[in-house]
Amino acid sequence: MDVNHPVHKAMVFMADEVNRLSNGQLKVNIYPASQLGSERELLELLQIGSIDISKSSAAVVESFAPDLRILGVPYLFNSEEHMRKVIEGEIGERLLASGTDFYLRGLCFYDAGTRSFYTLDKRVEQPEDLKGLKIRVQPSNTALLMVKSFEAAATPISFGELYTALQQGVVDGAENNLPSFYLTRHFEVCKYYIVDEHTAVPDMLLISEHSWKKLSVDEKSWVKQASLNSYKKMISLWKESEQKALEEIQKAGVEIIHVDKKAFEKQTESILPQILTSPSLEAYYKEIKAEK
Repeated sequence: MDVNHPVHKAMVFMADEVNRLSNGQLKVNIYPASQLGSERELLELLQIGSIDISKSSAAVVESFAPDLRILGVPYLFNSEEHMRKVIEGEIGERLLASGTDFYLRGLCFYDAGTRSFYTLDKRVEQPEDLKGLKIRVQPSNTALLMVKSFEAAATPISFGELYTALQQGVVDGAENNLPSFYLTRHFEVCKYYIVDEHTAVPDMLLISEHSWKKLSVDEKSWVKQASLNSYKKMISLWKESEQKALEEIQKAGVEIIHVDKKAFEKQTESILPQILTSPSLEAYYKEIKAEK
């Protein structure tokens, strides 16, 4: 994670909060910019207790904790307020705990904004404009299905290798939030950012279940409270980062294309049966939609 990214700043704030709440008895050391591995590698290290805490997109964690697939459903939330109500409430707590059997305990969610498509040189105004394009996706079955629903070629590529893949034309585009598009400098090679806001998959701050069980009652309280405080801090950091990213990519000449989101949403409806493949996922979907 880039040290200028709001997620990194939120994690630094969390570490400071742990230090403050524990009066220096407990410390968190942060290793940014993939120093310890990719998101998937870090999740595997969490599972065996080789590291204590990591941040990951819920889209990556879904490979380990299947119920988290629900957060990748296209157009799951109808507003930012709807999304926050879900992740801050009882549904969010259940989803955070859904990975404990796999030694991954969620401490809190972090805002990751909404994800939209961006392309090298193809204007996308209608869903059919994506047909045949090679689009990079996260290593998530839900993300693969979503891109395929537009008849595009879903291409999983490591995020760290994506700039080069775009530059060399290995892929025609990708999808992500505005701050990531800006901080990775993908705007240097991509001409269009298409605001379709297909998903709002949050990041997760996770602790190894092995590490969690070693903590005392007080230490667990400090870590949990610090993570929740950092989530609140993250909200303001994210809004600032989105605004700066939008201004800077426009200065660089990227064209922002606002599309009819309803048309894109309709295109993704066909994949719902392929995502909601268990009673628990169906139940989560109904609960989340009822939280409007």
